Amino acid sequence: MSCEVVIFCRREDEFYEPKQEMLMINWDQIEGNWKQLKGRVQVQWGKLTDDDFDVVAGKREQFLGKIQERYGIAKEDAEKMVDKWEKTADDSWFSK
Repeated sequence: MSCEVVIFCRREDEFYEPKQEMLMINWDQIEGNWKQLKGRVQVQWGKLTDDDFDVVAGKREQFLGKIQERYGIAKEDAEKMVDKWEKTADDSWFSK
């Protein structure tokens, strides 16, 4: 089962749904700052190895795969974990 937050906004008498990218962390930022974020990731997922971090290189799908592999969990469970982690992200995570 998968859930997502959907926000409807009113603009000029029309309803529209913002793009999902606006609601979630920007993985381009994560990829660009992967080495700096490594410590935060290690706190959350201590079973990931240095080699895992090199393979992942900030890419979400590879990240999910390594979490599945190291923790022996289903893809849906890994996605839930990463979704929860993403929600804790803020600008302080990224270099200015």
